[in-house]
Amino acid sequence: MDWQESVRRKHAIEKIGVVRLVALLYVRACLASNVHSDDKHRLKGKRMAMLEQTRREFLKAAGLVGIGASQLLAQSKTSENKWRSGIRVAQIRVYPEKGRLQANHGKLMEILAEVEKTDEVDVLVTPEGFLDGYVVTEKSVAKEDLPRYAIDPERSAYTHAASDWAKRNNAWVIYGCARKTAGGVYNTALIYNRKGALVGMYDKTHIQTHDHKYLPGKHLNVYESDFGTFGVMICADRRWPETARTLTLKGARVIFNPTYGMHGDLNLCMMRTRSYENGIFIVFTHPGQSLITGPNGAVVCNNVDKTQTYTVTEIDLAKAPANTGGHIVDRRPDIYKL
Repeated sequence: MDWQESVRRKHAIEKIGVVRLVALLYVRACLASNVHSDDKHRLKGKRMAMLEQTRREFLKAAGLVGIGASQLLAQSKTSENKWRSGIRVAQIRVYPEKGRLQANHGKLMEILAEVEKTDEVDVLVTPEGFLDGYVVTEKSVAKEDLPRYAIDPERSAYTHAASDWAKRNNAWVIYGCARKTAGGVYNTALIYNRKGALVGMYDKTHIQTHDHKYLPGKHLNVYESDFGTFGVMICADRRWPETARTLTLKGARVIFNPTYGMHGDLNLCMMRTRSYENGIFIVFTHPGQSLITGPNGAVVCNNVDKTQTYTVTEIDLAKAPANTGGHIVDRRPDIYKL
């Protein structure tokens, strides 16, 4: 590399402050590398792990500086710094009417107007199948009838209104509905970002009894946001440990869980366990219950007040180790074989 190229790279790096970052990491890395083996037993495990992690971060950062500052920022795995930690989550808590899309849409917009007037939220979650009232439970509704209660999210005036609300309020929206496709109907959670753009559609993957009228979902994707990686699961998906574990291993620190069916004591135990074993928050949103469980298994919110139509709770995602700590890092996948 000639000296002109070297100067150009140095200036580019200085402009975005990477030099200060690498210098800091270098000092901390030296501390890690200079710890004699005889002294390591005197260091607490957590401190030693922190030093070793910092040393690895420095080595990676130092190597990436040579390929340009912009790539360093893009490829850095220390992205926690750019994520917002605290988020305010609104959970809709009202029973929709079976099969009455227009009425349920009107009810939802009334609640959203109230939220807009009195609260600032980062994420809003509806219960499962809120738009159609989770009509699939009705014995009179056959599989062939479901398209009457399903929508095309790209064309629906109902979802356009939800999208507009998300954009106007700079909030994410997780919106439960029946989604119409050429092959059939899915039980779907639509995912709108702060700009009102539809950035994802999660379809319920585990189907039993009446849910066999739906097509089963085919993925467990996670989604990137300004508060980090999150996942979505719908109602019964939570009963299978693999669902929450898969989303956690993919980086989710919080899982939004629109639901309609079972809730109560058994479910409370289940949700606390799912959060604890994965080190994550779970936002369980039911028409009769707003429940949030934390990474240590504690109950963060458990509101069943019938006089309220929504609950707002602030959670600190910095407390969720997810796939970087807790039980996840001590897994033994090498022996988990049948």
